[in-house]
Amino acid sequence: MQQSAVPELAHAHTRPIHWLATATALAGVVALSSALQPDAARAAQPVPKANPAPAVVAAPDPTEVDLPLDCGPVGVVVKKKGSGDLDGDGRPETVAVVHCDASMGTPPDGVYVLTRSTDAAQPRVVATLVNPKDRETVTDFTVRDAVVTATLHGYSSADVPNCCPDVTDPVKWQWKNGAFVRSTPAGVQSV
Repeated sequence: MQQSAVPELAHAHTRPIHWLATATALAGVVALSSALQPDAARAAQPVPKANPAPAVVAAPDPTEVDLPLDCGPVGVVVKKKGSGDLDGDGRPETVAVVHCDASMGTPPDGVYVLTRSTDAAQPRVVATLVNPKDRETVTDFTVRDAVVTATLHGYSSADVPNCCPDVTDPVKWQWKNGAFVRSTPAGVQSV
């Protein structure tokens, strides 16, 4: 029998203790490598911070506002409403066509512009476009592209019965120089 020039190595036969020692050594290398990270590259560009989004303000709800409309014992009816940024401040306004809830006849409408500032809990009336005392009713109402348009139906005199308005006036309002300016829409003639 010949003997090998290299003696038999004791660790050539694996035992559970060898696996445990290998796993412990590997865990130590992984832990050490995660603790010793290289410095960040110096040529990296900083990530720009996003501008915070402006506070979103909901369009005012006409039912949340004390309207300057005296209806006595009956309630207020919101006939129509439309919203949009009318003055260019980034917050929506609501234009509401309202009247008293009369059991008979055609009550006159009021048209009010409502706004809500970011710090106010309740919306408020900032403009009256049609005063109910003028005895007019509103049809064809729209709010679009910062312009309010409507058709007003009124009376030529106090002798005309409330049932039958005899004056029709197409109108538009637009915010100019700090106020709502009333005019006649282009291409429309008053009757």
